[in-house]
Amino acid sequence: MPQPRIINARENIVILTNAQIVLPDEVINGTLTIDQGVIQSIDQGGVNLPGVIDCQGGYVTPGMIELHTDNMEKHFTPRPGVAWPGIQAFKVHDAQMISAGITTVFDAVSIGDVIEGSERLNNLTRMVAALTESKARSLSRAEHLLHLRCEVSHADTLEMFLSLMEGNTAQLVSVMDHSPGQRQFASLEKYRQYYQGKYKLSDSELASFIERQTEASRQYSDPYRKAICALCNQRSIPLASHDDATQAHVDESHDLNMVVAEFPTTAEAAIAAHKKGMFVMMGAPNVVRGGSHSGNIAAYELASEGVLDILSSDYYPASLLDAAFKIAELDSNDYDLSAAVSLVTRNPADAVKLKDRGRIESGAQADLIWSNRTNDHIHIEHVWKAGKRVY
Repeated sequence: MPQPRIINARENIVILTNAQIVLPDEVINGTLTIDQGVIQSIDQGGVNLPGVIDCQGGYVTPGMIELHTDNMEKHFTPRPGVAWPGIQAFKVHDAQMISAGITTVFDAVSIGDVIEGSERLNNLTRMVAALTESKARSLSRAEHLLHLRCEVSHADTLEMFLSLMEGNTAQLVSVMDHSPGQRQFASLEKYRQYYQGKYKLSDSELASFIERQTEASRQYSDPYRKAICALCNQRSIPLASHDDATQAHVDESHDLNMVVAEFPTTAEAAIAAHKKGMFVMMGAPNVVRGGSHSGNIAAYELASEGVLDILSSDYYPASLLDAAFKIAELDSNDYDLSAAVSLVTRNPADAVKLKDRGRIESGAQADLIWSNRTNDHIHIEHVWKAGKRVY
């Protein structure tokens, strides 16, 4: 793709023209002007001025907002037993995010795990420290915010959560229980298949593992869930449920003031959460692949029901923009391109009350993506963060 034509660009002014601009409720062929990092105006038609960037008929969409990604973890432990230096690992993660068009990232850091002494637990403080230091030193191109994922069936989760909250401010907290018979693993057979395959457990080791996890859930899950949610409500920190499967799960989540339903596993739970005003989040890889890798409800089925509100790249950053365009192209739902792009921009911003981004409108922060369609793929040409080109 040819490089953009930029001639005698005036300081602090950026003009994108000849673009399909995806607005909250429509798509126009027009021109967008950025001044001092803020969207100044959106106009129909093209312009021929010194310094304009010709988008060549491509799409200009808001920078995407990712509420739940564990992509950072893999860079801190690229191989078993290998602990990569924190700032370097974080910068590689940041580069992946910005190249995927994700300009605001809620980095999901796990508190508690089903396996004692896991690398995930060992990386916990390293990841939080790297995120904090990178922000303080302005080393990242995307804006990174902290999302604490709390495994409430782990004995040390509440203590670790309280400790982290003393020195850090989480912008999002999610509560999950991956113990046998719960939510994602309501089927014990699915639980056996997943954990025996993941950790190479023998039948006897698996039986002991299931017994320990079941007892831990019985002992800790309910009190830890309530304590964590109470503190977050007190501090006005948005809360997310995780893997709700039934009406009862949704009722509990709603009663605890959770605003996002992450990855509901059934249509029943997703529809119930949407009716209660919760934002239903599904995985973008689920859309790109055509279904859930764990056999749960497919995201496109929830789109057909009109109850899909947010997409998350989860473990694969580059899936997010592709998934939004794919939802818009499916005949099985009523999402046009504006509504589909809102799944990765406006809706996640609204869910966590980020008022200054997630949509293209005058006065909004100029977080933007210029992309072009290449066969069945959306190719990102450039990304701007607060008016500065960062990719």
